[in-house]
Amino acid sequence: MDNAKKLVVNGILWNAIQLIVNQSFTFVIRLVLAKLLFPEQFGIVGMATVFSGFVQVLTDIGIGAALIQKKDENLREEHFHTAFWTGLGWSVLLYVLTSFLVGPLAASFYNQPILTKLIPVISLGILSSPVNLIHKAQLTKRMDFKKMAFIDNVSNIIAGSLSLILAFSGFGIWSLAFNSVASIAIAMPLYFSATKWIPKRIWSYSAFIDVFGFGVYTTGTGVINYLINNIDYLLIGKLLASQALGSYTFAFVLTDTFRGRMIAVINNVMYPMYGKKQSDPESLKKYYLKVVNYNSLFIYPIMVFFVALGSPFIVNIFGDKWQDSVIPLKILSISVMVHMLVNSNTALIRGMGRPGLELKLQLFKAVIYIPILMTSIYYYGIVGAAYAILINKVFAVILAQYTFNNLLNIKISALEFFSAVKTPWIGAIVAFVISSIFHEYFHVHYIVTGTILFVSYVLTIWLIMGKEFKAQFAELKFLKKKL
Repeated sequence: MDNAKKLVVNGILWNAIQLIVNQSFTFVIRLVLAKLLFPEQFGIVGMATVFSGFVQVLTDIGIGAALIQKKDENLREEHFHTAFWTGLGWSVLLYVLTSFLVGPLAASFYNQPILTKLIPVISLGILSSPVNLIHKAQLTKRMDFKKMAFIDNVSNIIAGSLSLILAFSGFGIWSLAFNSVASIAIAMPLYFSATKWIPKRIWSYSAFIDVFGFGVYTTGTGVINYLINNIDYLLIGKLLASQALGSYTFAFVLTDTFRGRMIAVINNVMYPMYGKKQSDPESLKKYYLKVVNYNSLFIYPIMVFFVALGSPFIVNIFGDKWQDSVIPLKILSISVMVHMLVNSNTALIRGMGRPGLELKLQLFKAVIYIPILMTSIYYYGIVGAAYAILINKVFAVILAQYTFNNLLNIKISALEFFSAVKTPWIGAIVAFVISSIFHEYFHVHYIVTGTILFVSYVLTIWLIMGKEFKAQFAELKFLKKKL
């Protein structure tokens, strides 16, 4: 096994551990909070998160992406120190603006006075985020995902446990707010301990230009991405009500949030690898298609479960108060399955050193998506919003295919692309048909039906890819001996 493959397999191994531990715990926390709280409270936090999250995107200003993408021979010590002090000063300025300008603006926009107090609390992570970014960039460049997995899991478990204590103690909406930001602050001393890196009083103009010349494009892309991914929250909160936004937010927590987390941890591995292989189109193509396939394999059975059994799951576990989340949950689950077909393309484009192209593509998608979303919400509420997202994901797949074959030096035919992801789709269809028959025609309990769904999916995947899994497992055992 070549060194690049060792790094990828090792990175995916530790990110898989991180995903299983962290996401499972976070998922349970969210479910318990949903049981204790009400859609209106989720909706108000969703309103606050729209504004605070936008500021959080601006906090990064491309620091992490620029440091990771830059080749080792072109990276000097002053790049890290300059990025640290610039990011810290910028985050302090943003937090002040958030507390005294953004908070009152959001309260006025939604006519919710509590947002004036809630947004500064949720935005506390702004102050520590740029500090963590420098350490994460260093660990990512080393591909030391073991330490990153440990830090992420520990910080999220501590933060989630404390938020549950707050929820059971009657703090209501503030327990949700705490859960949104505490992990960032808890992670900060752990990152310092992991990297042993201490900032020095060094600031270089040339280093600033190197880092932020690249970062301005990634920041622009991040802003556009954020607007695309959160304008539905903004419009639902404004045009409908906090209860509708809460129901929609809950559907997102169960579907697209999980998908986003999965993509984030895998792309953490692949982004530096794409950077290392940016001059080798064939390797990029091979890695990209493999990532799309394996991401889909893990995500699809969960989404199929929500499509087939979302209604009894929601009503029996969380109660009738979340009934309005059922239809958006099913539509968003399908949109996640579609989105998995392009889940790594932004990391690929950025890793190839083309952040300007990434920004242009996101702007183009925004021009198409936003009018469709506004019209859908106005006429069909949160169900319309979910359908608009599904349409946007389909368009993203078409655009990605065009980009590979016409704007990048990577030729991926439609046949190659769909051949790479046929297995998870076959497994998903088989599992959906079997589970639907058991639940709709034989009226089998949804928990038993869900078990049948997952078993049928796994068996189908194993019949198609069993030999490949055995080969991968053999390579993994060999890798463990070599590491």
